[in-house]
Amino acid sequence: MNATTQDARPSGPEIRQQVFRAPTGKPTAPGGGDPFLAPFFETAIEHVWGGVWNRPGLELKYRSLVVVSVLAATGHNEELKTHLRGALNLGWTVDELREALLQTAPYAGFSAANEALQALSAVATRG
Repeated sequence: MNATTQDARPSGPEIRQQVFRAPTGKPTAPGGGDPFLAPFFETAIEHVWGGVWNRPGLELKYRSLVVVSVLAATGHNEELKTHLRGALNLGWTVDELREALLQTAPYAGFSAANEALQALSAVATRG
């Protein structure tokens, strides 16, 4: 990829905002705006959102589904809730996400799928 192509892509904060936009449309603060965590989130936004999420070849919506599946399989349920909200922002429906999480059961285990489905239920009913 040349510098011109890379410069034309959105920044990490712009990509993150597309996924995690608040219902008001205002940017969401990573880590709840905790200044202690700010250096960590600055690094994550630069490398994860500006690097991996910003690559060509896969739409944000599908990248989101991959992340949801991995978080469900690895039992990172608080982060999963955040990414489930992002997946809904990107156009996945609750029913589609439920099916994706059911698909994780035979591969990641029924306990992991159960906890992930509970996280989806909480997000779907409480936001």
